[in-house]
Amino acid sequence: MEISKPKQLCNQVIQAKMLTTNSYNTNTVTCPFCKRNGHILDKCFKITETPLQDRIKFAQAEKLCFGCLERGHRSKKCDKKSTCEKCQKRHPTCLHNDAFIERNRVIPAVSEKSPDDDEADAEEGDKPSVAISNRVTQATSSTLTSSILPVWVSSKNDPDREVLVYALLDSQSDTSFILDEVAQGLDTNKSKVNLRLSTMSTKSTVIPCDKLVNLQVRGYNDEKRITLPPVYTREFIPVNRSHIPTSETALKWPHLEKLADKLPPLLECEVGLLIGYNCQQALLPRKVLAGKENQPYAQLTDLGWSIVGCSSQSQNHNDVIGTSHRIIVCEVFPVSQPAVELKQQVHFECRTEVKEASPTDVIKALESDFSEHAIDDNPVSQEDILFMSKMTKGIKQKNDGHYELPLPFKTDNPNLPNNKQSAEHRLSSLERRLKRDEKYYKDYFKFMNDIITRGDAEKVPEHELNNKTAWYIPHHGVYHPHKPEKIRVVFDCSAHFQGTSLNDHLLTGPDLTNTLVGVLCRFRKGLVAIMCDVERMFHQFHVIKEHQDYLRFLSWDKGNLNSEPSVYRMKVHLFGAASSPGCCNFGLKHISSQGRNKFSKETVEFIQRGFYVDDGLTSVTSTAKAIQLVKESRELCKTGNLHLHKFVSNNKEVSSVENPADHASMGLNAAQLKESNWLKGPDFLWKKDLPIKKEKLKGQILNSVQVMHTPCIQNK
Repeated sequence: MEISKPKQLCNQVIQAKMLTTNSYNTNTVTCPFCKRNGHILDKCFKITETPLQDRIKFAQAEKLCFGCLERGHRSKKCDKKSTCEKCQKRHPTCLHNDAFIERNRVIPAVSEKSPDDDEADAEEGDKPSVAISNRVTQATSSTLTSSILPVWVSSKNDPDREVLVYALLDSQSDTSFILDEVAQGLDTNKSKVNLRLSTMSTKSTVIPCDKLVNLQVRGYNDEKRITLPPVYTREFIPVNRSHIPTSETALKWPHLEKLADKLPPLLECEVGLLIGYNCQQALLPRKVLAGKENQPYAQLTDLGWSIVGCSSQSQNHNDVIGTSHRIIVCEVFPVSQPAVELKQQVHFECRTEVKEASPTDVIKALESDFSEHAIDDNPVSQEDILFMSKMTKGIKQKNDGHYELPLPFKTDNPNLPNNKQSAEHRLSSLERRLKRDEKYYKDYFKFMNDIITRGDAEKVPEHELNNKTAWYIPHHGVYHPHKPEKIRVVFDCSAHFQGTSLNDHLLTGPDLTNTLVGVLCRFRKGLVAIMCDVERMFHQFHVIKEHQDYLRFLSWDKGNLNSEPSVYRMKVHLFGAASSPGCCNFGLKHISSQGRNKFSKETVEFIQRGFYVDDGLTSVTSTAKAIQLVKESRELCKTGNLHLHKFVSNNKEVSSVENPADHASMGLNAAQLKESNWLKGPDFLWKKDLPIKKEKLKGQILNSVQVMHTPCIQNK
């Protein structure tokens, strides 16, 4: 499993700015949220109109005490805590959580909570999505918990800057790991290293990552800090959030009820740390609270209490996600040695035999640059398996012939924050450009009106505007450098709001795109070449109704910038969504597989292996086969409402099969071929003034052939 630069999954600190004013009136109070004078934060009406989680994140960003909303100390040491006007408990009214109060009513006789528990109460919220590895999907609910507990992680260089994460105490890992995005927020020493990682799914895989030192960790309600051994960054920690024990877990078992006040509720933070047995102090059990046979047990470590085992007395062990941990890590050092050591070691070797290369060995060496492996050497990840499972179960053909696929979320139907205000801000920037650039304005709304007319987007009905699950996508127009007259509106699915974006929650799936080398090599085999294109491929695959509200956007009706923007939503897979290439490639291959018994083998193979995304290239041995292939491929794609167009061939008879307006050039003879670019088809094979060397030297001939292929790589 190769580690790449991670996606932004964990909680990010919101950089809110504090407005200060100079005044001769020393009694003036400025609210840090609305920036107005005359009231304190707890009495601000603006902040009470925002969701609870937004208030909590604002207080965290401003480093405010959760007891009095002042700076300079924590709630545990606060001696002037506010009294809530709703529940009369010791916390500010604006941080009151009704859900937590209702839950506490069913808790029998618990001890008085510590001040930090109030802070934990306020921090409880919806579960964020997580990326999970080594998982097996089943059809039942989760009933297991593990040694996962909240901790504060910091650097010895800046101990006051702490990040709240969940830590997994893993006794089967000999190394400790940290989420890359958590590490980026810590002031610590980092170095680039390579690790040899062995897990249940891969063996001896070398991955690049960062090595961190001087990190420390403490329990959620403890001050004792534990120094961590060298920690390595990973893109995600393979843990299911439903395995996190809470106070509700303890209340389900009589022998664990007394721990209900010692376990915080589910906090809104990522599982960002995996502590292996190379940090034995963190894993050392100080106390163990056991029950009867086959009942869960609780253990106390220096980082707090955790519950291990079945969380329900129904004894249902068919967990939704089975996470298996067995990690062996070995740091891989460079093979090269210092020059001084090399000079000290001199080896002499005398060979009397030379292995002769057979003709087969020579051919293999020459073809190695153009080989296409049927099986990828890299193992398929668990996320790829989850993606394929969602696509296989979710793809359906609608009455109009189009196929619809779900958005492949990492977790089903994630609850995203309301980012409409952020989308409105981006829309105002777009409005300013539309007003000052008339050509941009006309092209933009021509594109938008086109997708609405075609049915790719629709206006959200009034009765659905307040749907709880919704995400607003900013959009902007871009011009192709070689097509300045044509605009394409791009939907920014990577736009972040409150530390998350739509792309953060989407599975990209395995790479289903055919290799460019394989497509080009097969394209050069036959005498009669054919090229074509799938018209608007991404927009031909629809999104299921349940997921369309994740694709909302704001726009003006009929281009009237003086009117209020209306709410629209896309009904198709978007340019800009991380999952769209995988979904559309899956859909195209699904259509071809459905035509196995109805069309020729050559036609099915062309749709499956002859396309690089939406551009199709192939070649056959005769004109008759080419004509048959063109007709059948169009008919096969029509079964899924895909339109193949822009057919181009070097044979006039094949070109005449299509409507003259639908192809870019007619056939070329040998003389014309020398003066042209051979085929004027899709953009990625197009390059003006292609230099053809007249010299017959081998190097110059190879250079000319290479230039033929170079545009494919440069422009794609």
